[in-house]
Amino acid sequence: MEARSSRWTGWLRGRARAGDSLDARDMAAATRLDLLLGAVRAGFPVAPAARPSGYRCSCDRVGCPAPARHPVSFAWQTQATTDTEQIARWLDRDPQANFVTATGRTHDVLDVPEAAGRIALERLIDQDAAGPVAAGDGRYLFFAATRGTPIDEDEWWPCELDSHPDTLEEHPGLRWHCRGSYVLLPPSVLPDDSVVRWVRGPEHPLPDPLRVLDMLTDACTTVGAVAEEQWRIG
Repeated sequence: MEARSSRWTGWLRGRARAGDSLDARDMAAATRLDLLLGAVRAGFPVAPAARPSGYRCSCDRVGCPAPARHPVSFAWQTQATTDTEQIARWLDRDPQANFVTATGRTHDVLDVPEAAGRIALERLIDQDAAGPVAAGDGRYLFFAATRGTPIDEDEWWPCELDSHPDTLEEHPGLRWHCRGSYVLLPPSVLPDDSVVRWVRGPEHPLPDPLRVLDMLTDACTTVGAVAEEQWRIG
């Protein structure tokens, strides 16, 4: 299906270059599919997420605490997949859908405030230790290799973002998304019309998370995050 999807998006762009009229929604869906396929090729499992509906969230929860920032279904961990046919069906059903990637399977994600992220990314690039990095919602998201499956189950760092959504107010410093967690993937759109975008694409190899953690901790200190707030696992 990946090859068929590439031909479909290429055909749409070919028509655009030829000056043919195109449905804007088809073009937007093609672009979104291309970006999602890039994440899938990197092995990141994805699942559909809520999207903006006016200034609110598309979910039916009154006073949603994380508008357009959470999965559509409580079964998102089961839904998350790299099956391109399923992803195409989700986009066909809702071309404007946001998407999350389930962490703790093939990758973890460490995210920090944007100011710290910029500093850390520059340092990681200088040391040839930077992997994929996304940005959005005032945060930088650093994708890294997962810790894998510890022999001791007590070593797992679980997260309950599906039932207790994270907020920047509660966790302003560094956050580590591992098993049971998720992050928004590009090209997700937020209620203020800002987007989640790739700063470094998913084609880059995943680095050692502990090396990234050291750099992000230093960067958070540089921008003034207090020690008690610097990081949260999950």
